[in-house]
Amino acid sequence: MIKKSILRLLAENGELSVKEMVDRLEVSKQAIHIAINQLMEKGTVIKLGRAPKTVYRLAELPTHALQEHVNLPSETLEILDNRFLLIDELGKMMTGLEGFSQWCRQRDLPIKKTADEYLKTLEKYAIYYDENGIIDGMPKLLNTKGYEKLHLNALFYLDFYAIERFGKTRLGTLLHYAKQGQNKFLMKMLVAELMPKLTLLMKKNSFDAIGFVPPTIRREVQLMKYLETHLHINLPKVKIQKISGIIPVPQKSLGKMEERIRNAEHTFAVSETIRYSRVLLLDDAVGSGATLNQIAGKLKQKGIAESVTGLAIVGSFKGFDVITDV
Repeated sequence: MIKKSILRLLAENGELSVKEMVDRLEVSKQAIHIAINQLMEKGTVIKLGRAPKTVYRLAELPTHALQEHVNLPSETLEILDNRFLLIDELGKMMTGLEGFSQWCRQRDLPIKKTADEYLKTLEKYAIYYDENGIIDGMPKLLNTKGYEKLHLNALFYLDFYAIERFGKTRLGTLLHYAKQGQNKFLMKMLVAELMPKLTLLMKKNSFDAIGFVPPTIRREVQLMKYLETHLHINLPKVKIQKISGIIPVPQKSLGKMEERIRNAEHTFAVSETIRYSRVLLLDDAVGSGATLNQIAGKLKQKGIAESVTGLAIVGSFKGFDVITDV
């Protein structure tokens, strides 16, 4: 009974001293030491520091063991399974409670209290998603200063890149590591995550062509090219080319809005002889929206498209917010 109580306390509070456990459980110091030693022998608990500054922490437990000792409602566990993803410094991918508990341990945060705060944070962002879980990015674009004209008729993204305090979302994490690590396994996961929402969006809109925004930086495995070949979208593809100068300058390196607009205006070209009614433009991330907007302008100027909808995997939450690490 004491051992289970100790495991629960450590799961909820990260790490504790013997004195803290004695005070919270109201049992003798000797009883705590006996239970702690037995838990350390099993490899369930580890000791950190030296007396008199010794604290105890849970060893890395599998998810089923964590569930025994963290008293979280089933609804919370389900949300963590669907929304939380952590890739740690060693490249280990952890979802749900396993990933969340590791995230808390890295910051010395209590799991249960922090899980409640995570749910409250998600509730704050919930108003931005429609019934299909897709975010309308046009209000953000309209509130971004610097545009002389908005060429996009609509802008959507499938999730925010990051949320306050908790950082990257599940899609944001997948995108970051898939792109930076040129990891085909994570790219495959991204395709699986994208397809249901992308299919819903395409059902609601009569797109008759699609364009994929080309990458700026050369990589052996390009995320956008992977998406183009693996999403299997049965629509004609509009040709968009990157025509950067001798030194490619990625959008994420530019901190001023006018620089981003000028960069997008002069480094993308569209070449197409067929005219379409509604074109869908797909990009990986929206920071300022300059790339999608300027390409949309070129499509309309050349008469290639009457209406252009932009879609990004992730987008920033604020007006002009630079996403610098994808």
